[in-house]
Amino acid sequence: MKYYRVYGLNLIANIALPGPIAIEAPASGLPVVNAVLGQLPSWLKVAPPDAGMPPNWYPAARDLDKSLAKTVSPLRVWQIADPTDRQEEYFYCRYDDETTFVVDRLGTQIWATWPDDLTLEDTATYLLGPILGFILRLRGTVCLHASAIAIADRVVVLVGAAGAGKSTTAAAFAQRGYPILSDDVVPLIDCGETFLVQSAYPRIRLWDNSVTALYGDVNALPRLVPTHPTWDKRYVDLNAPGYEFQSEPLPLAAIYYLNERGSDPALPQIEPMTIPDRLITLVTNTYTNYLLDKSLRSQEFKILSHLVSQIPMSAITPDLNIAKLPELLDLILADMALPLP
Repeated sequence: MKYYRVYGLNLIANIALPGPIAIEAPASGLPVVNAVLGQLPSWLKVAPPDAGMPPNWYPAARDLDKSLAKTVSPLRVWQIADPTDRQEEYFYCRYDDETTFVVDRLGTQIWATWPDDLTLEDTATYLLGPILGFILRLRGTVCLHASAIAIADRVVVLVGAAGAGKSTTAAAFAQRGYPILSDDVVPLIDCGETFLVQSAYPRIRLWDNSVTALYGDVNALPRLVPTHPTWDKRYVDLNAPGYEFQSEPLPLAAIYYLNERGSDPALPQIEPMTIPDRLITLVTNTYTNYLLDKSLRSQEFKILSHLVSQIPMSAITPDLNIAKLPELLDLILADMALPLP
């Protein structure tokens, strides 16, 4: 067995995973998630799921055009039961490339298989992103779709729409020597008067254009999954010399929402956000929110309402010219009243 500490969880896998740092034994006091990779539960006899499965839970069966079922969504999820114990419920998650996961409702157990033309690296990308994100949500942990940077032993979180530059900005901070906690999935722990941000694993994922802008050559970084036909991202290894991965949780200091980029000479620019705007923004930028039921949605809203009343949050409009990215970093540091490097 291989042991990892990811997102504040003890992840125990039957084979070694690419990305996370293996530890000698489970970390004390953290919840345990067991991952069995390369096989599905022995009681699961139905395959493929389209034959004999109940109506799919996500997307809702009524929302799917059956003639387009293969193309409407890259992910479909069913709720199933162990026939040997009907009280045990599971989620059967199948991606359009036929990578399949089974997750128990308590968020303690994962099984996974993948087709012969894919690899463990492909499956680990799903596992360390949406699958563990879903596990965290099942356990009641609110996660933001964001990047998290440690600055002066506190955490700055960057949220924004896809392509807003969250990972690129985090990588630029990493180049300056600032430790990174997480890229993509940022779990938040409500501690009453403050929130703690859990760390993920030591990688930042970047599109080719960001790699070229930051490093001068697209081949300066390795591809995330060399074999996958549609995953063109590359990654920064935060264990490499000159970088630092923040493995311990730290208190949340501020959240910045990255607006759509503009071309005004005054950019980048920062503006305060009202509490209602903060709440709406965070609700739309939580991770795997499409898989939440009414109970989890209600819990999320309560936690986020507390969050926006406790933590400063501002909106930043970056410049279209990525050459002005250093100015954006300086703007964040100045807003936090920290000295510039």
